[in-house]
This record gives sequence, structure tokens and C-alpha cells, in this order.
Amino acid sequence: MADKKGRTGSSAAAPAEASSPTLQGVSRALRVLDVVAQRPMRTTELSEELGISWATLQRTLAQLEADEFISRDERGNFHIGRKTWLLGSTYLVGHRLMELAVPLLTRESSLVPTSVLQLVERSGDTTVVLFSREAASKEVITRTTYGHHFPLHCGSKGWVFLANAEPEFIDRYLSEPLISLTPATVTDPDELRERLAEVREQGYAVTVGDVQSFTGSVAAPVFNDEGQVEACICAVSRRSSLTGDKQEQIVELVQRVAQTLSLGLGWQPLRHAKVVQRG
Repeated sequence: MADKKGRTGSSAAAPAEASSPTLQGVSRALRVLDVVAQRPMRTTELSEELGISWATLQRTLAQLEADEFISRDERGNFHIGRKTWLLGSTYLVGHRLMELAVPLLTRESSLVPTSVLQLVERSGDTTVVLFSREAASKEVITRTTYGHHFPLHCGSKGWVFLANAEPEFIDRYLSEPLISLTPATVTDPDELRERLAEVREQGYAVTVGDVQSFTGSVAAPVFNDEGQVEACICAVSRRSSLTGDKQEQIVELVQRVAQTLSLGLGWQPLRHAKVVQRG
């Protein structure tokens, strides 16, 4: 599939045949938005990615552009437009977890001044950053801010979601080719399974150099009132900060913040212990 080879979304594949021309058009438009949200593309690239004829795609693009759901730059690349941004931003309005997390991450960021603290959710085969609190030191550590997304096998945030996913999902994900962002990205399915088992056992993930060669990260799951992983808290630091006592301090803070948010969502550790430990 194209997802692990270049795209990080999970819905580029053609959906089941729509029952009417109208539904087919809606489905086609949504697929275009999904792909363009991953990275800007020209018409030819989109046509190849989606398996849609150039002429048909042109009509869809023209309508989406006219309605400001996408925009085109001077190079002919299509980007997400202001109307799509407006729709997406309304998702965060009244978002319960955001309301709990933002003041907490803002307060706790001073305790790990060389780390960027993030609230992250999963969308299909990707992680999506909902909120990013810059390092208190003002050091530029990562370009990852709101809306950035990565495949689940890249970075500690993705490992947390993948480790806690249903076995069938893990099997499907690991059966497909896995892209490598750096030489340190784990792409061997057997090795990744071992690492995911460690994540489930210890309750957090640590990765170094697998997204950006000079950074590493620590992430821990946020559970909801049903004991399911709702989100995760991630601290991104320069790799020099993820050694010895410095790493232990970051792991402790990330786990504490994640647990505080979990309790705020109604998670009950004793009641949900079997759910959390499920492999």
C-alpha cells in the first residue's frame, strides 16, 4: 500500500464502490483531501496516488479549490485550504482532553526545560499532534507542531498507540512495507514486535534518532473511562537529554502527566488493569 511507502494516511486506497454518482463524488473529494493533508501534490501526482483519471480528478480539484477546501501554490502543488482548516479547528473547540491537557502541559513544561511537550492522538495509521508546548529553554528542538503526523512505527508516540492496538491491527500494520525516516527507524516487523511488547510491559516508550537523527522522545498513554488509549503525552528532546538521570526525569514527568489526564477522563487503574495489560 502507498501508506508506508510515502504517504502516512490510511484512507488513500479506493473505498468500496459508492452506490450513486453523488456519493462517488463525495468519496473522491474526501480522498483528495486526505492525501493533500499528508503532503502537497500536483495534479499528476494525485492522479497516480489515487488511481483517478486526470480528467475526472481535474473536476474534483476545481470544485474543491473554488470552495476553498484546497489551494494551489505557484508551483502547482495543492495544499489544504482555509475552509478545511476552519473545519479542522472546530474539532478542538470544547475538546475535553485539550481543556485538561493545555494548562497541565504549560505548567509542567518548566520541569523539563529542554523538552517539547505534546498532546497526541491517533488517526488511522498515523499520529497527529493536537498541542505542542515549546521547550522552556526556547531551544529549537523539533519542527513538529500542531497537525503534524507520522506513521505509527516512527517515534515513541506512535509506538504507544501501536503497542496498545488490537492484535489484528498490529498484524495488518506490520504486514505492509514500513518507511524509514532515518537509519535508526525500526522497520523490521519482528524487532518492532519485541519493542512493542516492552512498551506494553513498562507502560511507556522511548525512541532515539528514528524520526530526526538529533532528537529522541518519550511517550506514555492517556486512557479513557473505558480503559482504552485515548491519546498520549510525548516529550521530544535532543538525544543528549535522553541518557541517565535526565531520561529518568523525563519518563517520570511524562507518565505523571499522562496518568493525571487519564484520571481526569475517568480512567480507573484497578478496574481497567486487564484492559491496559492486554497484548
